[in-house]
Amino acid sequence: MIAEAYREVYGRDLITDLKENLSHHFKQVMVGLMYPPVLYDVHELRHAMKGAGTDENCLIDILASRTNEEIYRIKEAYSMEYNSDLQQDLYFETSGHFRDTLINLVQGVRAQGYADPVMAAQDAMVLWEACQQKTGGHKNMLQMILCNKSYQQLWMVFQEFQSISGQDITSAIRSCYDGYFQELCVAIILCVRDRSSYFAYRLYNAIHELGFHNQTVIRILVSRSEVDLMNIRRRYKERYGKSLFHDIKVPIYIFSIFCLYVNLLYLTIHCSKYIFKTTFSTM
Repeated sequence: MIAEAYREVYGRDLITDLKENLSHHFKQVMVGLMYPPVLYDVHELRHAMKGAGTDENCLIDILASRTNEEIYRIKEAYSMEYNSDLQQDLYFETSGHFRDTLINLVQGVRAQGYADPVMAAQDAMVLWEACQQKTGGHKNMLQMILCNKSYQQLWMVFQEFQSISGQDITSAIRSCYDGYFQELCVAIILCVRDRSSYFAYRLYNAIHELGFHNQTVIRILVSRSEVDLMNIRRRYKERYGKSLFHDIKVPIYIFSIFCLYVNLLYLTIHCSKYIFKTTFSTM
């Protein structure tokens, strides 16, 4: 609506003006906020696959956390925006069981609202065997259960898994598998349990364990700003004891001080050179 009003008043495209007049991460945030959430997801997915290398974490954050309806709208918007098929692009830009799981997710065929205790016990046993055997077939069964069963069913499966193995499902997968396949499976499980907590966890890691990973922080804050950002903020405070605002503000403040110091150092060096040259030129 802001972009439409801007065009009516000034006869100009707001996104184009933002891109031309802003720079760096501030530009990313402001331009990102101009897009509807689905279109922002589409742009992020495209950049994750078509930039310099593949950003697997971006693919995980988006595709592991979206509902069937959201996945459907993302695929439609992706096709219209880029005249390309999302599933096909994923196939060519990723590989192995990680690729198979992503492609399963973009089918958008997760069952809805049904839980069967008997089937939950069977699925839990399959997951336990997948953690023990770790063959290609067991990996396929693992990703089929995680991608196709309803959230209600998976809640029951995870409880049954705990009873069978005496271990939380995320701990078991982390100890049995590695790489992006492991990260994707864990992300799906965490989103099944509480999507807002998953994003709080991702933000904490991006701020504290990855040396303030700007891309991840910006992507999550922009993509969830119209969805569940308030819930994410609450989960963050509950889990980590400090507000998300505090943890974002402090690194940015330190970075600003660092930039100021670098600029002052630069000016000092160049002023010194100028004074030195001026002094000797007059002698």
